[in-house]
Formats: sequence, structure tokens, C-alpha cells
Amino acid sequence: MKSFVRHHGRLTDGQRQALTEYWPAFGIDFTKRRMDMGTIAEKKYPQVVLEIGFGNGESFITIAKNHPETLFIGAEVHRPGVGRALLLAQENACQNVKIIAHDAVEFIEHMLPDNCLDRVQLFFPDPWHKKRHFKRRLVQPHFCRALHRVLKPDAIFHVATDWVPYAEHVVDVMASLAGFSDITNNPKEKPSYRPETKFERRGLKLGHEVRDLCFKTVK
Repeated sequence: MKSFVRHHGRLTDGQRQALTEYWPAFGIDFTKRRMDMGTIAEKKYPQVVLEIGFGNGESFITIAKNHPETLFIGAEVHRPGVGRALLLAQENACQNVKIIAHDAVEFIEHMLPDNCLDRVQLFFPDPWHKKRHFKRRLVQPHFCRALHRVLKPDAIFHVATDWVPYAEHVVDVMASLAGFSDITNNPKEKPSYRPETKFERRGLKLGHEVRDLCFKTVK
């Protein structure tokens, strides 16, 4: 069961052009074969970070621009967001960016080798508010076990949400797993590397409370 609903938003001319012109430089085509991370990281990035569902790409590209020593892989299914991220990556000359326009769960399962990621970022996923939709939430035991396989020892899984019940759900799921340790000091304190997102600002205006949760892999 998918944790997202695929929206077919209208592409701007710039986004459409970016999908055509910049995909060869930044894109990763989905296959059911494990990637050679030495090739994809060009053996010059000591750390690799995966962001799941980067939205319009603004915060994703901002983090990549601020940390040129790290390779950032972004997974997003919505074409306007992918096009926007490609455009921003090109405008900001972010050579340390790769983008996969496919379901992140399948990307992790089929393409990522063991112990290849230093951090996974999941910022403001759909919380699926209604109880009958809880099973669609991305953070579930089977998903986290898949993450554990691709994360290095002492790597970080960072979840940010503006829906407190979802934060509580995440904490409960992670506590049920043997392979992660909760290292969150203050869930109301945003780590310095995470920029504020457009979605986050909208939530704050609505009175939502943001939580940043971090879990370290134990292997």
C-alpha cells in the first residue's frame, strides 16, 4: 500500500524544460538492480544522504548547497517537484545532487546496497490523520527494517513533522525495533542543517507544533 497519493499537477515551462535538459546530469533512472555507490558518488563524497519526498525541492537543494562535501539523493514522485528541484540544482551548480523520480520504498528495496547511507531525511510526510488511513503512514516496522539495511552503523534517521500524533506514532514504531536508538534531545529544537520549509511555515501559521526526531542505527 502506497504512503502517498500521486498528484498530476501542471508543469511549468521551466519545469518541463528542466526534466528534459537536466535529467541526464542529476537524474537516476529506476531499475531493479543494486547501484554501485562508488560510481554514483564518484568516490569523492565521504557521506551520502537520502531525502524521501522533497516536495518542491527548495529545502533539499538548500541543504545540498550548504554541504557540498556530501552527496544528497532525493526521491520524489511528483513531476512538478522533480522539475523544480532539477531547475534549482542547475541554477545553484549543485554537483552533489542526484534525483530519483520514483517511489522511495521501491528505490530502497531494489537499488540501494547494504550500509550505504549516512542519513535518511523524512521531512513532513503525509501524516494520514484519519485512523482508517494509519496503515498508509510511511513509518511502519517493515519500512524501518528496510531502512536499517541501507543505513551505515551509527547512521541517522531524521523525521520532522508538524502533526504531534504522527510524531508519537513514529516514536512508538521506532521503540518497537531493536536496530534503532532514539537520540532526540529536544523534539522542539530544529537541527541546524535543516532549513525551514514552505510547508512548515504554513503549518506554524495554523498553530501546528513541529517535532524533529532523530534515531541512530545500532548494528
